[in-house]
Amino acid sequence: MTERWLDQDAGPIVRPYTLTGGRTRATGAPFDLIARVVAVMIPPQDLPPEHSLIMNACRVPVSVAELATETGIPVGVLRVLLGDLKGSGLIAVWLPATAVAFPQESVLRDVLAGLKAL
Repeated sequence: MTERWLDQDAGPIVRPYTLTGGRTRATGAPFDLIARVVAVMIPPQDLPPEHSLIMNACRVPVSVAELATETGIPVGVLRVLLGDLKGSGLIAVWLPATAVAFPQESVLRDVLAGLKAL
């Protein structure tokens, strides 16, 4: 029976929904792929292995996409686990600037035209 759950090359097989308890969305605001994540506390000893892996990988600010690559955790699962860590106060998240925060192209073109006119 255990052979079905163990692959010599891949190791033990754990389905993503078991890591999240069946949840498919993070609590709170969703995590953008380019949001920066950083650990703000030393991880407690009783954290599940996946949470500890994430905490160790984000000792310095790192994007969610980089974190998924570094840990090998699928992005959807990672977002749920990051929500858990954020809810526990173990990580901080910096969201990327939105498109509204940047000037419109027409404004930039007018500025460029004004500079050329000088």
